[in-house]
Amino acid sequence: MRRFVSLALLCGLPALLFVPHTPAAAADDVTIEVGKDGLTFKVAGAFVTKYHTAETVAKPYFWPLNVTGDVSVARAWPMNDSQAADLKDHPHQKSAWFCHGDVIPEGIELKAKVKGVTGVDFWSENVGHGKIVCVKIGEPKSEKGHAWIVTQNEWRTAEGVKILDETRTLHLYSTNGGRLIVLESSLKASTCPITFGDTKEGSMGVRVRTEIQSDSKGMGSLENADAKVGEKEVWGKFSNWCDDSGPLGGKTYGVAVLADPGNPVKSAWHARGYGLVAANPFGRSKAGFSDLAGNTDLLKMAKGDELKFRFGIFLHEGGAKAGKVPEAYEAFVKLKK
Repeated sequence: MRRFVSLALLCGLPALLFVPHTPAAAADDVTIEVGKDGLTFKVAGAFVTKYHTAETVAKPYFWPLNVTGDVSVARAWPMNDSQAADLKDHPHQKSAWFCHGDVIPEGIELKAKVKGVTGVDFWSENVGHGKIVCVKIGEPKSEKGHAWIVTQNEWRTAEGVKILDETRTLHLYSTNGGRLIVLESSLKASTCPITFGDTKEGSMGVRVRTEIQSDSKGMGSLENADAKVGEKEVWGKFSNWCDDSGPLGGKTYGVAVLADPGNPVKSAWHARGYGLVAANPFGRSKAGFSDLAGNTDLLKMAKGDELKFRFGIFLHEGGAKAGKVPEAYEAFVKLKK
């Protein structure tokens, strides 16, 4: 039986840690371990990712995103400079995250805001941005080929006022020859009515390494579930998934972001050639999404309402086809049932 670091240690309180000897991990052994400043995800004892929750972060994020061994498809900057080719732009795009760039709390005065944002900006880290704070972490659970954990977040203004509660359940699966991270978010308007602003800056995002981005600086390919390829064909369109794959060290690796068809609204894709792949269910016509042209119907929550979303991050070898992204998407949908 595994033991994990206590919540007391996670919160910075004194705690004793006893780590018993454990046998070698089986091929289907999937685990999540609670640590001082985040969660460690492993498959067969091999590190996959860390979910960072320290008080210093603007929002929780996954980094790195290891497909196999120590090969990560995520950009390392600004966490460190270990990848020499990394472009040093958009410092808020930290590997993989979930948030939105304009969350409007009705009836709450906002003294500090990001320029051009009506409500609270949880996307950028410009002066006046909001913060998603992990306030509670449950006990990890696991079964064959699957581990999961329930966490609690508060979405707060720049002044530290809570405007949303979130129950975020994180899963790790070993499936379809790759590694699948699933994020289930249940947002509750516990404090006030909420409107999600019309901006492209959202929501379930991944920033890939410069080497595999699909513009002229990289050697990668950006494609969606409808066989559309490249930023011009993918950006602003509805699709079940979007994948970015390319060569790293002589082999091809990739990452696909998956959007559950059971989500309350479809996601348009804020997917860019410079390496961003993000599913955005909140942006409308103003965001510039072509599949939402003329749509000004903003997503709103009355006080007490809950809104649930489910997204996946599939880490794979090969391109979208060779890496079995369509099959992984089907498995992702079935895992919910």
